Amino acid sequence: MHIVDGALAPEVLIGGGVLAVAGLGLGLRKLPIDKIPATGVLSATFFVASLIHVPVGPSSVHLIMSGLAGLVLGWTAFPALFVGLLLQAIFFGFGGLTVLGVNTVNIAFPAVLAGLLFRGMVSRSNPVTAAVLGGCAGAFSIALTTVFVAISLALSGDGFVPAAKLVFFAHIPIMVVEGLVSAAAVYLIAKVKPSLLQPADSISDFQMQAAALRAKQAGEASNG
Repeated sequence: MHIVDGALAPEVLIGGGVLAVAGLGLGLRKLPIDKIPATGVLSATFFVASLIHVPVGPSSVHLIMSGLAGLVLGWTAFPALFVGLLLQAIFFGFGGLTVLGVNTVNIAFPAVLAGLLFRGMVSRSNPVTAAVLGGCAGAFSIALTTVFVAISLALSGDGFVPAAKLVFFAHIPIMVVEGLVSAAAVYLIAKVKPSLLQPADSISDFQMQAAALRAKQAGEASNG
C-alpha cells in the first residue's frame, strides 16, 4: 500500500498533499476529547499491522485496519493514520516523505468512507450483525485503497499501468483477511464498549458526563 518516493508524477504528489492537508484539518477539528485514547490506539494498531509487508512492484501488501479506524474515528482517521505513516517513513523508510500526502489520502479517505457507509448500521446492530458489517467495512476500505493506489500510479504515466493492475489483484487475499480481523475487532468492541461505534453526531460519553456534572452543579447552586 505504501507508494515509494520517486514513483509518482509531481502533479499527483501536489494534489495528494493538498487533499491530505484538508483531510487532516477536518479530522483534527472533529476530534472529540473522549476519542483521543482510541485515536492513539488505532494509530498504533495501523503502525504495527502494516509493518509486516510484502513488496509488490512500487507498492507493498500488508494489513492496514483502516476500516476499523474509520468505523471508530470517522474523519479523525485522517490524523491517526497520518501519524502512523509519518513514523513508518521516518524510522523504517516505508513509503517516503514526498509521497506522504498521497499515501495518507489513499489509506485514510477510504477509511472515512467506510465509516460513513457502515457506522450507522453497525451502531444499531447486535454484536453478530455488527461484526459482519465491520468485516464488510474492513474489506471495502482495503478495496477502495487499492483502487486509489492504482489511480495514483496510472496518473503518473502509462508505464505504471501494469503495476496498478498488479496492486489491485495482489490485495484480494488481504481484503479477505482484513475483513475477518475487522469483524473480530468490531464484535469485541460491540460487546465491551459499544459507545465507540456510535455515529459522530451522537452524544459522546464525555459530553454526557459533562452535562450531568453541570446539571448537578446547577442543582446544588439552586439549593444553596
